[in-house]
Amino acid sequence: MTGPSAGADPNDEIPIPGPPSDSSLIKPFPVIVPTPSNWAPKFPFPYDQTKDKVTPADIAAMSDMCQWYNAQYATLRAQIARLQTNRIGPDGNDFDYSRDNIAQQVDIVTGNIGQALDFLTPRVQALTQAQNPFGDNYFPIYKGEAFYKLWEQLSNVNAGILAHQPDWFTAPSVQKAQRWGSDIYRSRVCEQ
Repeated sequence: MTGPSAGADPNDEIPIPGPPSDSSLIKPFPVIVPTPSNWAPKFPFPYDQTKDKVTPADIAAMSDMCQWYNAQYATLRAQIARLQTNRIGPDGNDFDYSRDNIAQQVDIVTGNIGQALDFLTPRVQALTQAQNPFGDNYFPIYKGEAFYKLWEQLSNVNAGILAHQPDWFTAPSVQKAQRWGSDIYRSRVCEQ
C-alpha cells in the first residue's frame, strides 16, 4: 500500500494563528524560561561534515532558541503582521501612532520583539561561526544561520517600528524575518 507522498514546498509558510480583524491578538508575552529538554541537533548533509565543530554551547543555545520558537514565534509573527496592517490609517499614512490605540499596540509588539531579542541575543552570539577554506563564515550547527538571520531581521523590524518608519521601509525586514522563521519551521529542527 502506498499513501500520499510527504514533501515540503519551499514556499510553504509556517502556520500562524489567523490575524483577527481587531487588535485582540496583540498582547504581552510571558517571559520564556528555558527548561531542560530532549532536544538534539540534526545533521543532514552537509552538516554531517561539520559535526565535529558543533560545541555544547551551540547545542544549549539551539535548545533554548527552539523552546522560544515553539512557544512564541508564530504569535509574534502574527502580531507584527497585524500591527503592520493596523497602523495604516484611512489616509494611507502609517507613521502616525497617535490615532486609535496604535501607540498601545506598538508598545506591546515592540515590547514582545524586544523581549525576544533579549532572549535570543546571547544565544545567537554563542553559536560557533567557522570559516571554510575559501574564507567564508558558516554556522556548523544545522539552522544556526537561520536563527541568526531571524534575530537580525527582528532587530531591524523593532528599530523601524520604534522609529515610526513607514511600512514600505519596515516591510522588507518583516518579510525576511518571516522567510527565516519559515525556514526554521520547514526544517523541523525544533522538533524533539
